[in-house]
Amino acid sequence: MAIAIAGIVLTMPVAIAEVPPSKARCDQLIKYFDYYGQSRGEGVSDGARNMTRIGAQSDCDKGDYQTGIAIMETLLRAKRMGIPGPNWKALGA
Repeated sequence: MAIAIAGIVLTMPVAIAEVPPSKARCDQLIKYFDYYGQSRGEGVSDGARNMTRIGAQSDCDKGDYQTGIAIMETLLRAKRMGIPGPNWKALGA
């Protein structure tokens, strides 16, 4: 029974797992949004020009990592992009 419980815990999605707030995590979520969240049309305010993303970047730059991460996670969920795991890296990074 203990082995089955351990298997369930190991397969939990990353969104449930706690990742400590840090500059690296802020940067990771912002890069993830920039990489996958940018629309390709003209006059689009997604990706790096998204105002919510800019606000999160500002919080992270000020050292308020917890707020920046919370904003980015909310934005990613709103865009139905999911939350990347702590080991995600953009292609070419």
